[in-house]
Amino acid sequence: MASFSSRDGQEDQVLVEEKSFVRALILNRPKQLNALSYDMIARLLELFLVYEKDSNVKLVILKGKGRAFCAGGDVATVVRDINNGNWKSGEIFFRKEFTLNYLMATYSRPQVSILNGIVMGGGAGCSIHGSFRVATENSVFAMPETALGLFPDIGASYFLSRLPGHFGEYLDLTGARLDGAEMLACGLATHFVPSAKLPSLEAALYAVDSRDQAIISAIIREYSELPILKEQSAYHRLDVINRCFSRRTVEDILSALEREATNKVDDWILASIQSLKKASPTSLKISLRSIREGRLQGVGQCLVREYRMVCHVMRGQVSKDFVEGCRALLLDKDKNPKWEPPRLELVTDKMVESYFSKVDDEDWEDLKLPPRSNLPASAFAKL
Repeated sequence: MASFSSRDGQEDQVLVEEKSFVRALILNRPKQLNALSYDMIARLLELFLVYEKDSNVKLVILKGKGRAFCAGGDVATVVRDINNGNWKSGEIFFRKEFTLNYLMATYSRPQVSILNGIVMGGGAGCSIHGSFRVATENSVFAMPETALGLFPDIGASYFLSRLPGHFGEYLDLTGARLDGAEMLACGLATHFVPSAKLPSLEAALYAVDSRDQAIISAIIREYSELPILKEQSAYHRLDVINRCFSRRTVEDILSALEREATNKVDDWILASIQSLKKASPTSLKISLRSIREGRLQGVGQCLVREYRMVCHVMRGQVSKDFVEGCRALLLDKDKNPKWEPPRLELVTDKMVESYFSKVDDEDWEDLKLPPRSNLPASAFAKL
């Protein structure tokens, strides 16, 4: 049997299962859908660094307890601090989280993330950058940040921009949900394993005595299946997505979708239009620019830029949509955010540009990522 270890207090939010050369880390806030607290992020970062220096550790497994892998970062806590006049506690949160994302993207040990449930926002950040992402029939992926007045961060401008065609822009702007089959089809997942086979897969992985990714991939393949995409899947509409979401501006994308809707009755098109119209106009514009820049940048560059952006979002000098979006969707839950500016045409190029500049605060500095000798380990690496 594997042995379990944990620490008292907050660090019980991450459980550790040890077996020979393998370490399994279990996100343990099931009532909060394993939303990442600062303590969880700090603990994961600590453990990943320790394991990289330990020659006895050859594989790291990451999974969640309950019905979620991880529903994202604990942004409600960040917003509470902003409302109390302390946006810089959020700065510390995101600096630690982005450092963890970078460590995973450049990790020298294989990482297998078992995505048997909800995978959103920060949950994608601590899995998609890793070597192997195992989806199941229970997987639900989304980057819903534009509906919250934020933008897809955690290096999403890196991995979403490397999906086929302009599928990444579609996910980035609409916050659309994908199931496990769709995750595999577009490359967000590397394997699809039915949840009933997960215990057998984990038992096989616990017997691993190798850091060879080909060996680990072969083990996962033994339990993998090729799921069938549902007829209504957005991935079947990649041609329409490419036509519309390749447009230069958000306004152009929306107009292209509306033209498609006049030519063909399709609930998917109408849902996409509705999602864009409900989202924060400011978030949509900075998100589109972010993913377009991400196509030309490495994962470290994307994280440094996204850190600048998220600090501007938290400061709220251009727009306070992040606080308002979290109020409407997570706190008061009236689902009726009052965006400011309220319309796309009122979000100027100058406003968008400001999110990509350094923060004008004498105590602020750019994200400084640790030097790493490894190239990005994920399937999204593009030099």
